[in-house]
Amino acid sequence: MVPQRGVTEKRMFGGLALLLNGNMAVVIRSKGGLLVRVDQGEFDVAQAEPGAAQAVMRGRPMRGWMTVGPAGCATDADLERWVARGVSCARALPKK
Repeated sequence: MVPQRGVTEKRMFGGLALLLNGNMAVVIRSKGGLLVRVDQGEFDVAQAEPGAAQAVMRGRPMRGWMTVGPAGCATDADLERWVARGVSCARALPKK
């Protein structure tokens, strides 16, 4: 994947978050897998992928966020697809 301008890293949610222009795109979870920002129009398609589920935090579903288990991002192609989703969604948001 080509490096992106405006990308920063920040420790949060028990992992390493990648932010684009101040908007969180992807979190690399310390337990393995990812937390990925997903456009609502793509949510059902993304949720049908192996290892993907709607993110839940403190018992509440997180709208626009998916967790992807380690098996769902095991190959470079899988990882790139999920990161591209998160980056695309974060890029569409206003800069912070």
